[in-house]
Parts: sequence; structure tokens; C-alpha cells
Amino acid sequence: MRERVKEIILESIQVKEELLKSKISQILEISEVIIEALKKGGKLIVFGNGGSASDAQHIAAELIGRFKKDRPALAALALTTNTSVITALANDFGYETVFSRQLEALAGKLDVAFGISTSGRAKNVALALKQARKMGLKTIALTGGDGGELVRLADIALVVPSSVTARIQEAHITIGHILCELIEEASLA
Repeated sequence: MRERVKEIILESIQVKEELLKSKISQILEISEVIIEALKKGGKLIVFGNGGSASDAQHIAAELIGRFKKDRPALAALALTTNTSVITALANDFGYETVFSRQLEALAGKLDVAFGISTSGRAKNVALALKQARKMGLKTIALTGGDGGELVRLADIALVVPSSVTARIQEAHITIGHILCELIEEASLA
């Protein structure tokens, strides 16, 4: 078992080393889009399913609360937290609409829509990015594998170079933390 643990940790490190080699420019581009939106009075709207829903909530919480330093709250919203809205939309319109309908109701032109999907194939995330584009929002996708449909739906799509869901999720939260730190350091307060 000790060897298996070592293999898992090394696999995670290898994915992050690949991020270091090839994804820094995209991470910076994403942070700049979010910082610009927040400076103009917009908000970051984040969404995803399962572990990606947790990441969406985590990122929003870090921005609204604090990441590393005390500062005024930053405008961020996870579309994964209101079970009454999610279940009503899923029941009345279909699960694929749970994020797009919320964007339609809650988003403004200055906002950034940030969809997270390890495969890039989540139908509700894709539909939300389509809705966001229709509304004139900047769109970001955080995916893995081959990026799926989200790659062509987002203004910026960062594809984690792995096909292993757990490694993709680990990289996603690393990227999320980097974004939170860069946003916080931008002195938006």
C-alpha cells in the first residue's frame, strides 16, 4: 500500500508539473478577466456538478470571505447552493437548465461565468456557458481530458492535462487557489 500511495502522490505532482510547464499563461489570463470584472463592479459566478460543485462553492467562499488576508468581500456566487431553486428547475425544466436559468435571473453584463467540469461534457454547464454568451458575459471553462464541448463554448478554456478525474479535481482546486490569491493580491478592496 505504501507504494500505491507514493504512485498516487507522484501522479498528482506530474499533473501539476505539466500545469507549471504549459498553463501559467492561461491561469494569468483567467485571473485578469476576473479581476477586471470585479474592478468594474461585476461578479464571478461559478458552477459545476459533484466535486466541481464543491470547487465552485470553495472558490466563491474564498472570495467572499478571505483567502490569505483580511479585506472587504469580493463579489462571487456559486450556483450550486440553493437546493430549492436547483430542484425546482430540475423538476420543472430538466436538470440541464439548473445553471442557465439561474444565470438568466442573476447575471449582469459585467459578470464572469465560470463553468467547471472534469470531462468538459456536463450538459448543464455547457447550456449555462451558452446562456452566458447570449447575455454578453465573459466565459471561462475549467476542464480536463480533451476538454469536451466546453472548450469551444468558453472565451478561455483551461484543460488540465489528465484523464484521471481525481487528478483533474486536485489540479482544479490548485488553480482555484492560485486564482483566489492573484485576485486578492490585485488589491480590489
